[in-house]
Amino acid sequence: MLTAPGAPYEVDEAVIRGLRTHVWKNAAPHLRHFLDASRAHGDADYIVYEDERLTYAAHFRACAKFAHALASRFGVRKGDRVALAMRNYPEWSVAFWSAAAIGAVVVPLNAWMSGPELEYCLADSGSAVLVADGERLARIAPHLGGLALRGLVVTRAEGPLPDGALPWVDLVAADQDLELPPVRLAPDDDATIFYTSGTTGKPKGALGTHRNICTNQWTVAYNRAKTALVAGVPLPDPATAPKRAFLLPVPLFHVTGCHSGMLPTFAAGNKLVLMYRWDPARGMQLIEREKVSGFTGVPAIAWQILEHPDFDRYDLSSLENVSYGGAPASPELLRRVRSTFPAAFAGNGYGLTETSSVVAQNQGPEYVERPDSVGPAIPVCDIRVVDPDGRDLPPGGIGELWVKGPNVVKGYWNKPEETAKSFTEGWLHTGDVVRCDDDGYIYILDRAKDMLIRGGENIYCTEVEDALYSHPAVMDAAVVGIPHRVLGEEVGAVVQVKPGFELDEDGLKQHVAGRLAAFKVPVRIDIRREPLPRNANGKIVKRDLRNLFVS
Repeated sequence: MLTAPGAPYEVDEAVIRGLRTHVWKNAAPHLRHFLDASRAHGDADYIVYEDERLTYAAHFRACAKFAHALASRFGVRKGDRVALAMRNYPEWSVAFWSAAAIGAVVVPLNAWMSGPELEYCLADSGSAVLVADGERLARIAPHLGGLALRGLVVTRAEGPLPDGALPWVDLVAADQDLELPPVRLAPDDDATIFYTSGTTGKPKGALGTHRNICTNQWTVAYNRAKTALVAGVPLPDPATAPKRAFLLPVPLFHVTGCHSGMLPTFAAGNKLVLMYRWDPARGMQLIEREKVSGFTGVPAIAWQILEHPDFDRYDLSSLENVSYGGAPASPELLRRVRSTFPAAFAGNGYGLTETSSVVAQNQGPEYVERPDSVGPAIPVCDIRVVDPDGRDLPPGGIGELWVKGPNVVKGYWNKPEETAKSFTEGWLHTGDVVRCDDDGYIYILDRAKDMLIRGGENIYCTEVEDALYSHPAVMDAAVVGIPHRVLGEEVGAVVQVKPGFELDEDGLKQHVAGRLAAFKVPVRIDIRREPLPRNANGKIVKRDLRNLFVS
C-alpha cells in the first residue's frame, strides 16, 4: 500500500557511485528544496527556544540574508565547508540551512569538544567559515592562528570579539526580503561532514550527501504512515493535518537531532522546541506549555520523565509519540510508556552517523509484538548479517550487520584507509552484532568491540542489561568487561537506582541469576543514585565506567 508503483512511498532504483541502489522515488532532490518550501508556512512558529520564537517567514529571511553573506562576504562556493560550533540555538538552524542551500558542505561540530578537538576538526575539514557561540569561541580562540578560516561569525558572546570576527546580528538583520543566491544542486552532491569517533583516537568525518539526508526525511514520513496503517488509523492528509510540536532534547550536531528531529519537523511545517541541555523537569514543562506531540532521544530520556518525582504535576496528555534509540531499550520501558501514555505510540529504532540516522524502526503495534527488536530495515535499505569472513548467515545466525542504501554516506573525509576498512562495494560494516528473525526483524546484541568474551564464551552486553533493567528498582544500567588474568574478562555492571527504591548488590545478582546462565551474571555491580556518565548524544560512556573496576 505504501511502496508499490504509484504509491506515495514508492521504491525505485538509481545508480549511486556506480552501484544500483534502492531509493525513495518521491524523496526531495536536495536540502534547498525544503528551505524554498518553508516559505509557505509564513508566520507559523518554527523554533521555540526558551522565551524566543522564530517564525518560518523570519527564519527564511535570516537564511537568505546569511546565505548572501556567506557567498559575497566570505566567498563561499559550492563544496566549501562551513562549520557550526554551538549549542541548540535558533542560529544553528539558520546557519545550517543557509550553507546547505548554496551548496556548501555543513560541518556540525560537537559542542562538548575541547579547543584542540575543535581545532583538529576545523583543520581536517578545511572549513572556510566558522559560526560559533560565545562558549565555543572561548575554547577555539587560542587556536585560531593555526587555522585558514576566511570568516568567523559569533553569536551569543559577551565581551569583545577577536580581530576579524563578525557578530551574527550584523549579518542576518533582515532589512529587506531577499531571494536565495542561485546555485545548481544534485542529489549526490556533498552536503555534510559529521564527525564521529575514530579508532586512532582522532575523530573521523562521515561525508554525507543531499540524497543521504533527504532519504532520512522520507524514511521518517514513511515510518509514521506505516505505523498508522498497522494500527488501523487513517493516514493523515498533509494538506489538512493539524500542526504539531516536537521536543528536541538531543543535540543538533548529531544526526538524530539534525536528520530525524529538525529536518522532518521543518519539512512538515511543524514547531521545533529546542532545549539548551536535557533536564527532565524542564522537558515536561515544555511538553505542557507547547503541547508537544512527540520527542526522541536515548531511552534514558524517557525513563527520566517516567520516574521523575514531579511527574504528576505536569499535563503531558498531548504526547502522541515517544520514540528512542541509540542505546539498549528494555521491554520494561515499552510497558511503562504504554501504561503511562495509552494514547501514544512507542517506538524504538536503530541507526548510525554513517547511515544518516534511521536504518530500522519498530513502532506501534509491531513494537508491542517484538519489544526486544529495533524493527525491520526500511524498504530502501538492504541488510546482511555476516560472519567474520564476510559470508552471509541464515536467519537466526549471529554476526555483524552490513547495510547498503541511499542513506549510507560516501565514506570518511580525507581518510581512505578508514573508508576501506568500513565500506565494501557500498556496504557499510556497522560493527554491531545482531541476529535477524525469519521476518527480517533486527535484534541488536552488542557492539562488536564491546562484546565480552569470558573464558571463550561470548556475552552480549544487551542481554545482561535487559536482565538488570527487569528489576523494578533499576532505572539505568550498563555492562562492561572487567579484566581477568585467566578468563580474559568477567562481567561488571553499573546501575542507577530509581528514586524511592533501595537495592543491594547481592539481591540484584540473584535477580540476574534467575534469568541468565551463571557465567553471564555480573561478578561486581556498582550501585549509585546519580546518573551514569553520557556523551553529548546521551549514550553511556562505557570507557569511564570500566575504570571503576580497574584496580
